[in-house]
Amino acid sequence: MARIILVYGLVSGLIIIAGIIGTIAVSGGEPHGNVWLGYLIMLLGMSAVFMGVKQHRDQNRGGVIKFLPALGVGLAIALFASLAYVLVWEGYLAATDYAFMDQYIAATLEARRAEGMAPAAYAQLEAQMRDMAEMYDQPLFRLPMTFAEIFPVGLLVSIVSAILLRNSRFLPARARA
Repeated sequence: MARIILVYGLVSGLIIIAGIIGTIAVSGGEPHGNVWLGYLIMLLGMSAVFMGVKQHRDQNRGGVIKFLPALGVGLAIALFASLAYVLVWEGYLAATDYAFMDQYIAATLEARRAEGMAPAAYAQLEAQMRDMAEMYDQPLFRLPMTFAEIFPVGLLVSIVSAILLRNSRFLPARARA
């Protein structure tokens, strides 16, 4: 089981990381592009959770698995993939001299300015974003925040996988052969 968790967690993490890096490369180096595309990439990567639970059920459990054990395997795979995502994001931040938040704030404020946001509302938004940037500079805030971006996707996929793949019927050994 540990091998399945490791392999499928790594596959999931690599798909997500490659997708995110690909979108950053296509968007000209700006990592704050389309949020929906980012979550679609995460969902695609987390599909490895389904494949890992299925392999565990079929190879290690003789085709039989209940909801909770299936959920446990799925969550372990999602956890591993989420931790890989957090580590790679931290590597990306370090490689870019932690410029992400400044770029994000500049892009957000420029978009609001272009929309014609009222000056008072703009000033309030700018102050809120600067406060957020100060918190984001703290690893004890940033790491859980990054983890919270992706793990809910893995949780959802784990629940759906456990529901779809659960099979609690007992098959005698001679019927499985």
